[in-house]
Amino acid sequence: MPFAFLMHDPLAGTLMLLALLWLSAKVGGELAVRLKLPAVTGELAVGLALTALHRAWPRLPEVAASPGAELLGGLGVVVLMFAVGLESTVPQMLKVGMASLRVALIGVVMPMAAGLAGAWLLLPKDAPFVLDLFIGACLCATSIGISAQVLREKGASDSLEGRIIVGAAVVDDVLGLLVLVAVSGLVGAASGGAALGPQLAKTLGLALGFLAAALTLGRLATPRLFQLASRFRGEQVLLPLGLGFAFLLAWLGNLAGLASIVGAYAAGLILEPAHIVDLERREQHTLEELIHPLVTVLSPLFFVLMGAKVDPAALFKPATLGFAALLALLGIIGKYFAGYGGGKGTRVAVVGWGMVPRGEVGLIFVAAGAQLHLNGVPLLSPDIQAGIIGALLLTTVAGPVGLGWVLRRS
Repeated sequence: MPFAFLMHDPLAGTLMLLALLWLSAKVGGELAVRLKLPAVTGELAVGLALTALHRAWPRLPEVAASPGAELLGGLGVVVLMFAVGLESTVPQMLKVGMASLRVALIGVVMPMAAGLAGAWLLLPKDAPFVLDLFIGACLCATSIGISAQVLREKGASDSLEGRIIVGAAVVDDVLGLLVLVAVSGLVGAASGGAALGPQLAKTLGLALGFLAAALTLGRLATPRLFQLASRFRGEQVLLPLGLGFAFLLAWLGNLAGLASIVGAYAAGLILEPAHIVDLERREQHTLEELIHPLVTVLSPLFFVLMGAKVDPAALFKPATLGFAALLALLGIIGKYFAGYGGGKGTRVAVVGWGMVPRGEVGLIFVAAGAQLHLNGVPLLSPDIQAGIIGALLLTTVAGPVGLGWVLRRS
């Protein structure tokens, strides 16, 4: 009987799939790093390759249709956004300075306008306007992690431009999430036949209300909650409580009609080091240090899954490749213009190229868009989704290459 159970263990297939995902993600990431590219590009490429291999050899697991991969990938992106939020605090957001604020505003408005124009030119004339808006929204997010790595390697993290880029990325994250919320609300309104103006106002009102409540009431309540938790006598308290807090806010954000990632990001912003200093001192690790292994383990699954959801046949169509290349070019130009917001004494090229990479942030936008439906039809067709991901990949590669080049010249 035990032998029969082992032979028919329903978990065995999932275990094999997860082994395939983790091993292939690490191999793809390693190859990308050796080519001096961000690891996320290799993880996406591996996901695309797994889908192509499944079509050639159906006995290989279909990653894109796996509930287990979907669940763990979803957890990965929530944990990733929580970790991104932990890297900043509300006081830091208020102190980024006018230069960072200008760079962030230009870095959101210009790429979105460029992407909107590109979508309007390239897509069929009967394509819904909310689709053009969503494509523009995907180009407005910046991945600070990629630029920060290049700045560290070149010893420019503490330069004026480095501080402006990091400060702008903090504001950029919040503005980008609000843009995503607004566009998602417009899609829902268009699908339901509601007036777009009132629906947009309602959606943004809910988003801003949730963020305001989280960043005010949450900041007032969090120190007391974690001070009480510091009295727990059990071991390893900080990580479970931190994750529980992040998942709770992600759920509350979803109740408010927002994407779960908005709540997770807000949870990271609220949890300031001063709130959890007693627990961190007792456990001899910061929350960021404790959560880093989870991000390392779970977030690659999300990127492999995103790559696996791209139709290889759609991506390598000449029309899709042309669409991706033009979107990438428009996105790079739009973000480069953000460098002019740095003001006197800053190197425009350094700030501009530092704002170019989209990386994981843009992919999170695409993942959210893949869940949207307009009049019962998915908002993103396979060709358009493949084109957007292709454009994001190109900007993810071009950003660090361009930033490294201008820093070497300097």
